[in-house]
Amino acid sequence: MKQTNGLPVKKKKKKTSLRPVFKKPAGGAGAPIAQNNYAAIDLGTNSCRLVVATPTTTSFRVVETFSKVVRLGEGIIQDNELSPRAMKRTVQALKVCRGVIDEYSPIVASRFVATAACRRAKNVAFFAEMVKRETGIDLEVISSKEEARLSVVGCLPLLGRNIKRVLVFDIGGGSTQISLARVTEFGRTFIEGFVSLPYGVVTVSEAFAGHEISTLEYTTVVERTEGFLKEFEEKHHIFEAIANQEIQVIGTSGTVTVIGAVHLKLPRYNRSAVDGIAISAPDVEATINRIKTMGSEGRCKHPCIGQSKSDLTLAGCAIIEALTTFWPISEITVADRGIREGILLDLMHAQRVQSGGKKHGHDRKKRSRFPFERRRTGKNGKNV
Repeated sequence: MKQTNGLPVKKKKKKTSLRPVFKKPAGGAGAPIAQNNYAAIDLGTNSCRLVVATPTTTSFRVVETFSKVVRLGEGIIQDNELSPRAMKRTVQALKVCRGVIDEYSPIVASRFVATAACRRAKNVAFFAEMVKRETGIDLEVISSKEEARLSVVGCLPLLGRNIKRVLVFDIGGGSTQISLARVTEFGRTFIEGFVSLPYGVVTVSEAFAGHEISTLEYTTVVERTEGFLKEFEEKHHIFEAIANQEIQVIGTSGTVTVIGAVHLKLPRYNRSAVDGIAISAPDVEATINRIKTMGSEGRCKHPCIGQSKSDLTLAGCAIIEALTTFWPISEITVADRGIREGILLDLMHAQRVQSGGKKHGHDRKKRSRFPFERRRTGKNGKNV
């Protein structure tokens, strides 16, 4: 496959691993089987992610995914503008997304959102117009509040059956969302409160660019984060509820999933092994210490981290360490899901409501908020 700026470019003659593989009908015509497909794009400061899925009785089945590190927000802390190179890289990735979406058409419903980098950029209108012109994709720049809500919705399937409140933290590239939500007895969810930290793994790592984050700099990130958490705690008073395990803590971000993979000692990253596991606070602390002591070279060589995530992972660890030291968190549920999944669940729910509670042959009574089982890990990293 040819590469342009490190991104795959679609070619007509060759099929690549990025292209969807359709099931052929019995007649052998070669056309894809019609499905009720939905599509979502989450364009963050660091990555561009696409998922195409079809509804099931309890949630949805992923049909195709695409993810590419584009670093759209590279250098944005200097002048609050998206650089030409970053925009070009991102547009190339979005062209791949467009190709995937087209091959799975017709799409029942879709939503394509952009977050922190685009919220911050002064030239976001120019970028959005470029994306529309070259890919046909209409980007929606969402607020930090909507970003937090979508993360919560996307992670709800991992909520324990007897838990009514959840604290979801989403460490992005340019911002970090921390949301407190409650589930009512009727299964509805509402956000009690949220805080958006004006930094994420990309902006933190760029602030200390050119060298390994020192112990002092790492501590500075921890202390600054604790300052935001203190204000949040003074407003919502959740310390005791967390201590009594009345609030489940779920983390969704590249750093959280890396911690899950390193904790499990995986030879390479495996989403099915990581998504949904619950890691005790002592094991989270031990894993963070292990990542810190690897050094830059060790993280670059680690199969679940790599060069592209080495500096970002360390920055994310500082934010997670602030959470686990400020609140009496007993365990963190790892979520390899978030905004995209939240978008899909929103779209599918809206379609069911529009259809009077029935859609695609699914009855409302069959719906469940808990289609996935939560798994805990022991000290040896095995599920228990």
